[in-house]
Amino acid sequence: MAEFFQNSVFFGSLVSLAFYGVGVLLKQKLKLAIFNPLLVAILLTMAFLLVFDIDYETYHAGAKYLSFLLTPATVALAIPLYEQFQKLKENAAAVAVGIITGVVTSMVSVLILCRLFGLGHVEYVTLLPKSITTAIGMGVSEELGGYVAITVAVIIVTGIIGNIIAQGVCRIFRITHPVAKGIGIGSASHAIGTTKAMELGEVEGAMSGLSIALSGILTVLLAGVFAKFM
Repeated sequence: MAEFFQNSVFFGSLVSLAFYGVGVLLKQKLKLAIFNPLLVAILLTMAFLLVFDIDYETYHAGAKYLSFLLTPATVALAIPLYEQFQKLKENAAAVAVGIITGVVTSMVSVLILCRLFGLGHVEYVTLLPKSITTAIGMGVSEELGGYVAITVAVIIVTGIIGNIIAQGVCRIFRITHPVAKGIGIGSASHAIGTTKAMELGEVEGAMSGLSIALSGILTVLLAGVFAKFM
């Protein structure tokens, strides 16, 4: 099987997409948030590689083409934002404060937890960009001297958790305004969380998409400052 992977250009991508499709079917049939399609795809792909003794480099050679779609997919989130531009203008101050608060809260929480668990500077800067999109987070982690591979994993896990619990958190804290929902979800769990925001509504999706871009920029600007705190 490993040799077949090595000789196939796109088999890694095919396996990833197939398992994602399985996740979508499970989510549709079982209606449970825990069956997030991305989470299901990750777990099934890992199991597949272990069962057939395929190393990550071999798998990545065929799956890397999916990564090329990450940036244009993120940029495409500007479309629903454009459609809700009037809503953005009406709530500009609240949106700005919400995004800034979300970014600062994320970084402060990482600082507190790293000190609480006795982690070092390298681990701290590795976790610092956990709530922004992978494309930006990788660059932030690398520039600060963190472990980029772990940063990617943490960003994905953060997004999946946000996707799973977003609706429940909004219900518990009685967050009902669509703009507030979108800003909260996007600033906390980037693109993966935004897919949940889009399920909740057009305004939620648009505001969440805006949060991805602005949270990423703000994190880049503040990461260097926060990195000095530990």
